[in-house]
Amino acid sequence: MRRAFWLAGAAALVLANQAFAGDTIKIGFVSTFSGPTAVIGNDMRNSFELALDHLGRKMDGKPVEVIYEDDGQKPDVGKQKTEKLVQSDKVDFIVGYIWSNVLLASLKTAVDSKTFLISANAGPSQLAGELCSPYVFSTSWQNDQTPQAVGTYMNQKGVKSVFLIGPNYAAGKDMLAGVKSTFKGQVVGEEYTVWPSQLDFSAELSKARASGAESIFVFYPGAAGVQFLNQYAQAGLKSTMPLYTAFTIDELSLPLQKENALGVPGAQQWVNDLPNEQNKRFVADYRKKYTGLRPTFYGAQTYDAANLINSAVVAVKGDTSKKDEMRAEMEKVNFKSVRGSFKYGNNHIPIQNFYLQDVVKDSEGQLALKTVATIVENDQDRFHDKCKMK
Repeated sequence: MRRAFWLAGAAALVLANQAFAGDTIKIGFVSTFSGPTAVIGNDMRNSFELALDHLGRKMDGKPVEVIYEDDGQKPDVGKQKTEKLVQSDKVDFIVGYIWSNVLLASLKTAVDSKTFLISANAGPSQLAGELCSPYVFSTSWQNDQTPQAVGTYMNQKGVKSVFLIGPNYAAGKDMLAGVKSTFKGQVVGEEYTVWPSQLDFSAELSKARASGAESIFVFYPGAAGVQFLNQYAQAGLKSTMPLYTAFTIDELSLPLQKENALGVPGAQQWVNDLPNEQNKRFVADYRKKYTGLRPTFYGAQTYDAANLINSAVVAVKGDTSKKDEMRAEMEKVNFKSVRGSFKYGNNHIPIQNFYLQDVVKDSEGQLALKTVATIVENDQDRFHDKCKMK
């Protein structure tokens, strides 16, 4: 009888090991897949799927299951979808998040459950500072970093004064604060607009014109960026008040902004023509897989997120219960990034280069973004000293 009991136990152990070996790696993906900004979410999903293709759709030999959830660009919906992924789907990782307010609403759910969350875009200052967590990583930036680079470039250009315009939500406030932290000239005025519903910027453009400022800085992603740039050009300001931007012109908005985007510089940590081999493969295969489309920085960051997750899974041989070991591996940035080499700061925000990008016509006569120069090297966000994570 004892022998039968032992054999039954041994059989159960074998079955358990077989079940473990056959487990999938479950990844929840929260982004915006409906409404005017769905193009951003779709680009992120496209890039994540391409990364999985490049990985053979497995991580350490285990099939990858991705559960995509639409946050509708609403913080309460994003929080609900994050709760579903953690509590019902019991995912190993959560990735995505375009909007800072959606991420902030969702953060506690992931952290409290010790589920790794990789932000592939949103970078609110709180995430880099007091809300940093061992379970949260970014494959993008802290919101202030890109506009800080723009402010530095404006100093290099000798700009003496600027009027700031942006949306009234977490990222918009971070963006304008970022410019102010590095720009040495005079900030003549700043305006915050209703987000995301306001698409008429005539009043703000009139205030900018009347301010006497030499230039304008603006942050508007997605459809708002298209509308702003078109209205800026229509108002006749392009020849009198140079425009500097962050995240307003990208490969998604450029086909709609067209010639209006020429001569409007911006900054970014990734541009499609960065010369490393991983990036060349990413851009070429994206254009091949998704005919007629070009990848954006949103997609590049998401592609990196998939490879960051894979590095952690491989390090623990597929045993995702080993969270300390996975965290240690992710902190090493032990994968080839499409932006080139970078490292993590103490708060899991990348320390990386930021480049000047400009709009040009490529060899096919199409408008495209081009790397012009490196503005800052190995830039670390200014909130890392507020992070108490050990």
